[in-house]
Amino acid sequence: MINIHPTAIVSSKAKISDNVSIGAFSIVEDDVEIGEGTTIHSHAVIYNGARIGKNVKIFQGVSIANVPQDISFANEYSIFEIGDNTTIREFVTLHRGTKSTGMSKVGKNCLLMAYTHVAHDTFVGDNVILANVVQLAGHVEVHDNAIIGGMTAVHQFCKVGVHSMTGAGFKVTQDVPPFILAADEPLNYHGVNQIGLRRRGFKAEDINILRKVYGYIYSKSLNVSQAKVKILEEFGDNEYAKIVLEFLENSKRGITGK
Repeated sequence: MINIHPTAIVSSKAKISDNVSIGAFSIVEDDVEIGEGTTIHSHAVIYNGARIGKNVKIFQGVSIANVPQDISFANEYSIFEIGDNTTIREFVTLHRGTKSTGMSKVGKNCLLMAYTHVAHDTFVGDNVILANVVQLAGHVEVHDNAIIGGMTAVHQFCKVGVHSMTGAGFKVTQDVPPFILAADEPLNYHGVNQIGLRRRGFKAEDINILRKVYGYIYSKSLNVSQAKVKILEEFGDNEYAKIVLEFLENSKRGITGK
């Protein structure tokens, strides 16, 4: 059964699965797909190109798959994808991709708090939390299990690593490496995210290895290239050290605090 409020405007061309609820004064355009069990509250607008998974909760005033704020955009086909079991709170704005990638994406089991923005060609992984008013610019990558504190802005093309936690009210202008805490202005390394890692079942020995890995990376006597050699020599077989090394290899903007 699909429950559509009589004041909602829902295209007959939209693909809507069972047990979807669409609230008062919401709008759903033609090229939209909505998965089973999803709830859309009042005054939301679901634009062409929205691909919404199962059991997604969309609160009032949300805008999904609107056109990008990119002057090069020429109305090319693109989408915005949202994974299963994600919650999108009030007045969040999610913009679809440009010809660069053709899409933007938020993964599964995410929480996007009120007033957050995900720009064109941006990819947010699974189990990510974006607190109130987090602003992600175009071509940003936020990897799985990352948390970004409220009112933090992330510069275009930046990467935020897995299991990292960035504090509130800061500016991210370089890549935030995996497994770390980032805070201060300018943004800096504040140790390994050990409380978060323990909560997620990381072993004490792996957390200790990550401390040593970042001890090399943020050593004043080593540059990043030298640190990578040390890490590879001592911890090259550790799965989490490998993740750090891969992140460093793919970093284009340099890393926070280095």
